[in-house]
Amino acid sequence: MKLGARILKTGIAITLSLLVAELLNLPSPTFAAIAAVFAIQPSIYRSYLTVLEQIQANVIGALLAVGFGLLFGTHPFIIGLTAVMVITLNLKLKIGNTIGLALVTVIAIMESPSDDFVQFAVIRFATILLGVFSAFIVNLIFLPPKYETKLYYKIVGTTEEIIKWIRMNIYHASEYTLLKEDIEKIKDQLTKANQLFDFYKEERTNSKKKVFVKSRKLVLFRQMITTTSHALKTLKQLHRLENDIQHMPQSFQNLIKSEMECLLMYHEQALLKFIGKLKVQLTTSVPTEAYTKKRALIDAFMKYKLLEDDEDNKMLYHLFPLIASIIEYSEELEHLDRLIDSFHNYHKEDNALEINHEREQD
Repeated sequence: MKLGARILKTGIAITLSLLVAELLNLPSPTFAAIAAVFAIQPSIYRSYLTVLEQIQANVIGALLAVGFGLLFGTHPFIIGLTAVMVITLNLKLKIGNTIGLALVTVIAIMESPSDDFVQFAVIRFATILLGVFSAFIVNLIFLPPKYETKLYYKIVGTTEEIIKWIRMNIYHASEYTLLKEDIEKIKDQLTKANQLFDFYKEERTNSKKKVFVKSRKLVLFRQMITTTSHALKTLKQLHRLENDIQHMPQSFQNLIKSEMECLLMYHEQALLKFIGKLKVQLTTSVPTEAYTKKRALIDAFMKYKLLEDDEDNKMLYHLFPLIASIIEYSEELEHLDRLIDSFHNYHKEDNALEINHEREQD
């Protein structure tokens, strides 16, 4: 089992918060460790935002805990009422993701009242903030994530899975139930790819020059995800309409099979070209062939005449979304290919990809 960066950072943050709390002779250093767990984030930018939000939420939690404690005491009913107030305020301020740690602050202050309640509350509040800042320091210094590499291989892995299933489907080799289950898994992988894209987008750059380079890469990665999404949409249509397709004339089935094979090869080449494993100058007939076969598929579909009885036309009606999906997939691929060519042909000295050629594990 491979330990991820976030797992290691969490362990380091807990250790750091406990050591510093003991060094400062703070009582109950456990609360610092708990706060560190809540504050660990997958990127430096999100960690910065989290620190600001956590400070705000903890100030709210501490003030309400002290106020209610001084006015009404620390009976369990009062602690519960304070928690409700904290949750309500956090939701009002749209910092709902900080509710967990704010409630920890409330409980830490109110669960063990002392004679000098205010001083006790300040110490507990400081202990929790220590954990938050420990997590921020760890995010800032240790194991900065390489989201460019992670994002590329997440997209490639998801695309490869889709391509595999499309090939099996057009040759009627896929098992219906297994494919249905895998489509749901692939949707989850695409969601993770979009999340990684957001993390990559949030990474800060140090110079104006790098900002422009990053913008060009963001456009490319967004189009890669969009193209993969259309590939998945096409797979779902092929899966859903598998029976209808088999009832169409063999010549039409062959056109679908031929066009899909071209598009899959086109997609594979585009991903290889992006990372530099396929020369940009390499002339290939695949894009032209895909366009030609797309035209042939559309022409063949348009020649089918609607019959008098709508019941007899149901098969054609059902196939409209599939043909539309294939066209959309083709157009997104063409757009991706143009973007990759532009990326590699212009600003060559700037557009260096920071992608490790050894695939990282999730």
